[in-house]
Amino acid sequence: MSRHPNHRRGFIAAALALLMWSVSYAGAIYAQPATPICAGCHEASHTSIAMQPHGAKNDAMGSMCQACHGDASAHLQDPIKNKMVNKFKGAPAEEKSAVCLTCHGGSRHLSFWESGKHAKNDVACSDCHNIHDKTRALHVAPFTTTSRPIEADTCGNCHKQVRNATLKPSHHPILEGKVKCSDCHNPHGALTHAMLKHETVNQQCYSCHADKRGPFVFSHPPVEENCLTCHTPHGSNHGKLLADKAPNLCQDCHVTGRHPTNFYGSGQAWILPNGTQNSSPSTRFIARGCLNCHNAIHGSNAPADRGKAFIR
Repeated sequence: MSRHPNHRRGFIAAALALLMWSVSYAGAIYAQPATPICAGCHEASHTSIAMQPHGAKNDAMGSMCQACHGDASAHLQDPIKNKMVNKFKGAPAEEKSAVCLTCHGGSRHLSFWESGKHAKNDVACSDCHNIHDKTRALHVAPFTTTSRPIEADTCGNCHKQVRNATLKPSHHPILEGKVKCSDCHNPHGALTHAMLKHETVNQQCYSCHADKRGPFVFSHPPVEENCLTCHTPHGSNHGKLLADKAPNLCQDCHVTGRHPTNFYGSGQAWILPNGTQNSSPSTRFIARGCLNCHNAIHGSNAPADRGKAFIR
């Protein structure tokens, strides 16, 4: 019984030592970096990166500043006489990107930068990224679910047709901030078409829409071939991002079948071939669509004809 107080004191001492070590360790991690000598004149540029990864690794000699802007030893001796050369102003896109790649070239996201569409079309890193960017005001818009800058706003500066598509009634929640362009595309280069992050369009879609992957006992060939046969990924005037409204979309392939698949057969249209009004036109497609019956359109595991016809 007499040893219990000693044990308690030892435990308290160990806990205090651990607490003091954790506080000192956290202080070392979150300690403010030394103010670089460059901040004496370029205060705004220093402030813009002070709380970012570039500024967090800076030191009193401004090593991170010199990593991008070049050796400043002569400039520090006589700033007026020895002006720094701006590597980004008026330089070709390849030279601008080369500055960034000196540090970021080892990133796996940049493995195919040289073969990507951006590099081939003279798009530089600084066209999308701005290291010394000013603080952006909070963008408030209906249905927006994030306070971060919408990535599509940057991409839309060049890809205006895609930007217009995202404004259509049926669209991925891009403007709302729930889906980013980089969720499907790798802007830093890829070997796939449109710089997709996966090998094929279908594999890209399955990364979110896993329920459409299958395998199914009865598969729908267009679904297995390419999702873009029926859907437009960026936006559509028709529901579910469809390229056209059913039954028009279905009739691109299904021109004949067990039952008439055209809008109106002979003598079933509103106006008869002789120009007179039909007193009993077909109402097969009024307020209806193919999916009213064929609802398992991506594939079915149901037995017999129900599955074969994608009815269930």
